[in-house]
Amino acid sequence: MNDMALRLTGVTRSYGAGDAAVHVLRGVDLSLRAGESVALTAPSGAGKSTLLHIAGLLDHASAGDVEVVGRDMSAERSDAVRTAMRRREIGFVYQFHHLMQEFSALENVMLPQLADGASARDASARAGLLLDLMGLSHRAAHRPAELSGGEQQRVAIARALANRPRLLLADEPTGNLDPGTSDKVFDVLRDALAEAGAAALIATHNAELAARMDRRVVLQGGVLIAG
Repeated sequence: MNDMALRLTGVTRSYGAGDAAVHVLRGVDLSLRAGESVALTAPSGAGKSTLLHIAGLLDHASAGDVEVVGRDMSAERSDAVRTAMRRREIGFVYQFHHLMQEFSALENVMLPQLADGASARDASARAGLLLDLMGLSHRAAHRPAELSGGEQQRVAIARALANRPRLLLADEPTGNLDPGTSDKVFDVLRDALAEAGAAALIATHNAELAARMDRRVVLQGGVLIAG
């Protein structure tokens, strides 16, 4: 198995054309190996979300190469192929969890598995295991409105890991939590990543959390530099 979860080479992203063009990314190079956690820091508006969206195949680079778990996705334009790669190989965690309010915690973690063809029995069993890992087995039947912010974010992490992705992307996953809850959620996320052997690129403004990852990169002037 290729142990390179993500490789970006010379990635650029521009919006508009000519003199009016806005150049957000100007030649980003980044590699993540399996099991590695990398903090991505930058000022607001510097392009962190754009970079994560390109790495997660939600957006197309203007130029450069994008390789996910050993597969070159640079020229892949098929929505079906890109969707399948996202569903099977990439997990997403956002600052705002985006849980389905009409479903329970267990059902929210089942949904991506069912979308990928898992049986209801298998999806339920894995969802239960993940919620137990998150310390939420006693909250499995509760809907998001009945959960605290930290609990909802842990459900979102479980959902992101449901299909055993080899790459996890997180955009300020603890940004709307108080410091104590933020630390707990990050500890759960780190332990879950270690258990899964997945690589993670985590955008955060929290210097303490960034310092606990394997390394840090900074997006500055549209390029990445070592943190």
